[in-house]
Amino acid sequence: MIDSTIPPKLRDAISRELDSGERVEWSGMPRPTFFNVASTGSFLFAIPWTAFAIFWTAMASQGAANVEEGDGMFILFPLFGVPFILIGFGLLSAPIWTYRRSLRTAYAITDQRAITIDGGWSLTIRSYPPEKLKNIFRKERSDGSGDVIISHRAWRDSDGDPQTEQLGFLRIENAKDVERRLNELAEQAS
Repeated sequence: MIDSTIPPKLRDAISRELDSGERVEWSGMPRPTFFNVASTGSFLFAIPWTAFAIFWTAMASQGAANVEEGDGMFILFPLFGVPFILIGFGLLSAPIWTYRRSLRTAYAITDQRAITIDGGWSLTIRSYPPEKLKNIFRKERSDGSGDVIISHRAWRDSDGDPQTEQLGFLRIENAKDVERRLNELAEQAS
């Protein structure tokens, strides 16, 4: 049975993903939060970035106001700060996007596999059959909520530095119960 607190669009996505005869044994959503490791880092970085970009643009504007008539290029100089201000505002809004993403994400455990659905402009659906659930682990908080990590995604950023992302059921209530259910499903592969 799909949890009734999951928004209809995500419930429909889970239903469409199910094979004939497959039944949902557990479903849920991440706990909506504004701050996680990534959004907190972006937010904290954005504070001095945005402050400096605004300061620089203001000083460039003041300098451009004092330029004589023949130096037209200097009048446009403050415009170079605008993209940096916009980037700063984007980074400052990272916690809002984190919260919104939580509201568009759903998880399901069926009698045949685990499913994660990340909504947004398009749906990203990841399906984990029992044989992919062998090395899961849990990161639990003192209130019993936490993350059940199923796999990792690795890539290189634009500078060539390695990056990783943990995939699975993130920021869920009763992480221990979800881990138990996934381990039971993984035993089917044995």
